[in-house]
Amino acid sequence: MRSVIVLMLMLFSLSSGSIVTGQWNDPVTPVMYDYVKRVVHKAEAEKSDLIILMIDTPGGLDTSMRDIIKIIMNTEIPFVVYVYPPGSRAASAGAIITVAADIAAMSPSTNIGSASPVQMGGKDIEETMKKKIINDMVAFVKGIAREKGRNEKVIVKMVTESINLTAEEALKKNVIDLIASDLNDLLNKIDGKTIKKQGKKINISLKDKNIIKVEKNLKEKILTILTNPTVAYLLLMIGFYGIFFELYNPGSLIPGILGTISLLLALYSLNIIDVNWLGVLLIASGILFFILEVITPTFGALALSGVIAILFGSLILTDPDSPYGDISIKIIIPVVLFSSLFFLTVAYLGLRAQRKKTSTGVEGMIGTIGKAETDIDPEGKVFISGEIWNAYSDNPIKKGERVKVISVEGLRLKVERIGNEA
Repeated sequence: MRSVIVLMLMLFSLSSGSIVTGQWNDPVTPVMYDYVKRVVHKAEAEKSDLIILMIDTPGGLDTSMRDIIKIIMNTEIPFVVYVYPPGSRAASAGAIITVAADIAAMSPSTNIGSASPVQMGGKDIEETMKKKIINDMVAFVKGIAREKGRNEKVIVKMVTESINLTAEEALKKNVIDLIASDLNDLLNKIDGKTIKKQGKKINISLKDKNIIKVEKNLKEKILTILTNPTVAYLLLMIGFYGIFFELYNPGSLIPGILGTISLLLALYSLNIIDVNWLGVLLIASGILFFILEVITPTFGALALSGVIAILFGSLILTDPDSPYGDISIKIIIPVVLFSSLFFLTVAYLGLRAQRKKTSTGVEGMIGTIGKAETDIDPEGKVFISGEIWNAYSDNPIKKGERVKVISVEGLRLKVERIGNEA
């Protein structure tokens, strides 16, 4: 009986296995690289039979794309990239990641292509440098196409001519391996296929395999949000707000802390997005113009310059063709108006507080009203702010008369009579 149980357990272990799946619906960034690496590590730890990465991406960073492709090619587990769900795309870096998979699949109503290298941040690539970048990318995709047995000419045109293909066109031209309507359809079409990887033939058997889904962790979710241009823009402005408020109101702490954290997160995000740093400088210049307007009033000239600088800085901060998207004018206009009101108001209040006469300490007593406790001729005592002080006056003052402090000399007050106590 025991031998039968052992045999059944052995048969179960031989038939057991898993399929690890992941989903990425954002630009290709270092965050995606970390996520894909985690998916692969999970599959390797589980000794999985297949990895499926479902993507919908506008593209992204060349460096992250290459790192992801290294992971795909160096794992021993068959790797599927599936452009899903319908309506999705694998553009630019996403297209090259797709064709680098052991099995490339797309769902209906999706597209792939437009893999020409672009320089983000609103800058044009110098012609010689552009040729070098394109030639490097062409050589890279040629190697991938030959390794995976795909249509080299068409894939090269994705880079040199930015061509785009529907799922049906990509299948017909041997850019992908299959079209599947959903995950179940994909698994049915992959089951039984044989692929060649790292010099070995691998037969894919997916019958009765457990599906393990790897979700984004909290860190990846937060960092993905930070690579949204609108979020980065708002963090940049909040950073300026907080630091500016702290400088004009020293000791308030919380605005300064929040401003510093927001500014650092914004700089991290802007660095990944590869923004036009001239836009950042224009925004910072606009804020400086607002400060100068309050310190050295120019009847609105500097304030107007500040509005213009922040507006144009916001408009050119990101490239509209960037895979990360751009910042909506519906966001920019309210932010510019709010910024103008905020900085002018805070600067005015801060400057007024700095110029306000001292209201504490001995100097703060000048102008204070009290009464004579004794006759003052020329010296005597006065009752001021709840305390009795030694005082003197150029003119005689009788006891009980109201007095005003006009100067302070050491611990003596010089006073003058302003009338009898009512």
